[in-house]
Amino acid sequence: MDSSTVRAKHKEFLFPCVANYYEEPIVLTQGLGCCVLDADGREYLDFFGGILTLGVGHCHPDVVSAIQDQAGRLEHTSTLYPTEEIVRVAERLARMTPGKLKKSFFTTSGTEADETAIILAKIFTGSQEIIALRHSYAGRSHMAISITGHAPWRPLPTQVAGIKHARSPYCYRCPFDLKYPDCGLRCATDIEELIRTETTGKPAAFIAEPIQGVGGFITPPKEYFEVAVGIVRKYGGVFICDEVQTGFGRTGDHWCGIQHWGVEPEIMTFAKSIANGFPVGATIATDEVANSFTGLSLSTFGGNPISMAATEATLDVMEREDVRVRSAERGRQLRGHLDAFKEKYPFIGDVRGKGLMQGIELVEDRATKEPAPKKTAKLLEAAKKHRLLIGKGGLYGNVIRIAPSMLVSRSEIEDGARRLDMALSEVN
Repeated sequence: MDSSTVRAKHKEFLFPCVANYYEEPIVLTQGLGCCVLDADGREYLDFFGGILTLGVGHCHPDVVSAIQDQAGRLEHTSTLYPTEEIVRVAERLARMTPGKLKKSFFTTSGTEADETAIILAKIFTGSQEIIALRHSYAGRSHMAISITGHAPWRPLPTQVAGIKHARSPYCYRCPFDLKYPDCGLRCATDIEELIRTETTGKPAAFIAEPIQGVGGFITPPKEYFEVAVGIVRKYGGVFICDEVQTGFGRTGDHWCGIQHWGVEPEIMTFAKSIANGFPVGATIATDEVANSFTGLSLSTFGGNPISMAATEATLDVMEREDVRVRSAERGRQLRGHLDAFKEKYPFIGDVRGKGLMQGIELVEDRATKEPAPKKTAKLLEAAKKHRLLIGKGGLYGNVIRIAPSMLVSRSEIEDGARRLDMALSEVN
């Protein structure tokens, strides 16, 4: 099928909520590394990687080979049978994650990983209420959209009870109209009043992303998590760290994003780049917390041999190439260009992020900070014209999200920056 046929059939046979980027969506057919081809033979430089999923790039040969080999030996068992593949990955996650995290539960998505974490926290603490953040995103199940702090991603008027949303550490748009560092971390300290006034006083957990992904790569101050998590633990809750987008070297220097903030969670969740595009979700917890979940549970597809083979091969590549270092180095290179673009283009209000998770927020006016979603849409289309794939996000739809493969080369960063500069100039 050609592109027009695929687009027509997509519109006819898929739910309308399955939204696509661009006025005329791109039909992708092949990919290798940071490059993809569409059905019309056009080549693009992919700087979004399936929403931060292709951590080692499209069709990495080691991952492809591992999947092919495993498919010829054992495809499926369900979690009712232990396999070598699942225990090898679980042991590896215990080694790569911070603190005392040790035991894992595998599913097929970040949504399921977060939902498993919520259930586990409630079982362990005996409490039911959850503290989440405004501007957060947790997935598409009923529980996940209740945790999500974005009206456009919450299609149902009735949400799961007992979820309270604290203020986001969104320094660029401080909800208290204060300036860091003179703010006294009000966004964090306000959690105590939230617990004392909006809950029973005994929350089960605080769930947060180290950097809010769909929220527009909102990056908290360095002291934020120490204060916020300390308050929640004071009232008996545990910390669920959502590393679905930040995990496995994406933010540079560490395997997990939360390590930049020096806080060790009781529960952590992964998905996306853990298996470089294969459907894997993982929830890992400390011995004490994990062992509280003694009732029956299973996952038909979670931890299946092919998914675990993809995970193991992906982590092999990540460790061999040390993507923590690569993300930090290439992230500094990318950030240098983005900071320069902020000086050059007055509609860029903020640049933020860590490693290869960088965002630029577009505004109509820097003084008023009025969001510029139309400029964002225009920039997305202009970047497409220059064969550069980037993402967007933020509550106001005005944040460009940039997250290429962590194996991106120095020359590809330069090429991507050049293309982005040309696209920005068209918006200007």
